[in-house]
Amino acid sequence: MKFDPLDLPDAARVFLTERHLASLITLRVTGTPHVVPVGFTYLDGIARVITNDGSIKVRNASRVGARAALNQIDGRFWLTLEGPISVSRDPDDVALAVELYARRYRQPRINPTRVVLLMAVDRIMGNI
Repeated sequence: MKFDPLDLPDAARVFLTERHLASLITLRVTGTPHVVPVGFTYLDGIARVITNDGSIKVRNASRVGARAALNQIDGRFWLTLEGPISVSRDPDDVALAVELYARRYRQPRINPTRVVLLMAVDRIMGNI
């Protein structure tokens, strides 16, 4: 089932705030998928993933026109969020992402090279 990223049903909103990990799928320069487990947050149509600058996912998200998907699953319930993805090194963006991450998961360790991946979600599919 498809969902409006800005008008999710209550069950989907709750599912996106519970403690679940997800798989982040980005594309390598070769076009092959790079899939890694991540924690992420979702607020106002933006999915955020905090990570270390220079990682493969950061390099993949830095390409012009990059898109990504996040897939969260728990038994028969799942959501896949898709959209264009970019990297922000802006301290305010990183601080907000850390704050949201701490609310959903736990306070992350200090990381002076932390950046945030920002996905402007334009499509959500799932079974909720």
